Amino acid sequence: QVQLVESGGGLVQAGDSLRLACAASGRLFASNTVGWFRQAPGKEREFVAAINWNGVSTYYTNSVKGRFTISKDNAKNAVYLEMNSLKPEDTAVYYCAFAYALMPNENSRYNYWGQGTQVTVSS
Repeated sequence: QVQLVESGGGLVQAGDSLRLACAASGRLFASNTVGWFRQAPGKEREFVAAINWNGVSTYYTNSVKGRFTISKDNAKNAVYLEMNSLKPEDTAVYYCAFAYALMPNENSRYNYWGQGTQVTVSS
C-alpha cells in the first residue's frame, strides 16, 4: 500500500511560478515511479512528468519541457513539481500518482493516486 498527499496548488497569474509537493509513504523501491498528471475541466487526465524513485530518471510531456521540473527529496520521501512560466492552459487539477512499473506515462499503469490539488492560472 502506498499513500500520496499533494499540496501546493493555488491561484497565480500567467508567467508566475508554483511548486507542487507530493508526500509519499509505504513500500517504495528504486524501480518504482512517481508521476504528475493533470485534468482540466471537460478534458481527459493527461501525463505531465515522472521520476523514478531513486531520482535518476525523469520524463516530461512536450508541452511542459523547459518550464516544469520534477525532482525528489530522498530525506522527506517527497516528489516536487516546479512549474515556471505558467500559462492559462496549465489550469487543471494536478494529481500525484505511483506506479510499480518503471517510468510509464499511461494513466492505467499507475496503481495509487493522490486526491489532487487545483492549479489556476489567470491571464
